[in-house]
Amino acid sequence: MAKQAVTYNSVLSDIRKKTYLPVYFLMGEEPYYIDVISDYMQENILDEASREFDQTILYGKDTDMSAIINAAKRYPMMASHRLVLIKEAQQIGAWDDLNYYLQKPLRSTLLVFCYKYGTPDKRKAWLKEIGKIGVVFESPKIRDYEIPAWIKSYAKSKSIAIDEKAIAMLTEFLGTDLSKIANELDKLLITKPKQQASITPELVEKNIGISKDYNVFELQSALINRDVLRANRIVRYFADNKKANPFVLVLSQLFNFFSNLMLFHYMPDKSGAFVASELRINPYFVRDYQKAAQSFNAWKTMNIIGYIRETDARSKGVDNPTVDEGDLLKELVYKILH
Repeated sequence: MAKQAVTYNSVLSDIRKKTYLPVYFLMGEEPYYIDVISDYMQENILDEASREFDQTILYGKDTDMSAIINAAKRYPMMASHRLVLIKEAQQIGAWDDLNYYLQKPLRSTLLVFCYKYGTPDKRKAWLKEIGKIGVVFESPKIRDYEIPAWIKSYAKSKSIAIDEKAIAMLTEFLGTDLSKIANELDKLLITKPKQQASITPELVEKNIGISKDYNVFELQSALINRDVLRANRIVRYFADNKKANPFVLVLSQLFNFFSNLMLFHYMPDKSGAFVASELRINPYFVRDYQKAAQSFNAWKTMNIIGYIRETDARSKGVDNPTVDEGDLLKELVYKILH
């Protein structure tokens, strides 16, 4: 029988059921899930009275494998288990020394390694051994296109709906930092009026400082609809609020959109489900590409991609000693719409 895949939910589920294993190795580029699991263990494995005696927290930069093994070999004093939690485990050396302990781990100890921002060589014997007797959980970096679905899922886990435009605003403003996104969503849940059934763009604007009317998605919408007045109004707002709307992020978003639009032009199937799958976007945004294809044919789209690249180069000083970012963006919008 094939071994069941180790997931974030399966690890937390077993811990909540007090189905403990002697060693946990939490690793990966995305620190959010590593933090959630380790924080839950730190707060829930032992009660407050037992933590002083049976909980040890060590940091990779300040310890070594010998000290970790010695801590893991101690028996609990006040509880049925000891928790030995190693943070910043990526800074530890001499991992092969762990092999001896893994041959006969102390069952009353939960030895937890938090190895962030990467993974060790998965061919190592000690890592394979942990997989046999304990848990090896990998937390891969989330992709840009996965963020909207993650936000929606997180909101659902908190029993709250979230408006698609609010999702787009949070995605643009917060990037791929899951910890930051989760913190901001939690803030919205706290500040949300009790009678309000969902997270709205107005709530995001009020509590996080993202303008619901002046952001790159609204600029995109203005361009798609060839609304010259609104596009220029948004660009002027960007020029006056550069910190809230970084030039490089605006260009990046526009480049991604028009690059996807070029792909859309040559898709054999332009139905919502197919486009969403191929472009790896939320189905809600497919209509933007369908509308944009009517406003910009393939030839014009190709030219726009060129304009964006030229604007990026000029912002870095290529053939442009004087024009600032605000004026460059105004020029770009003019070229896109004319």
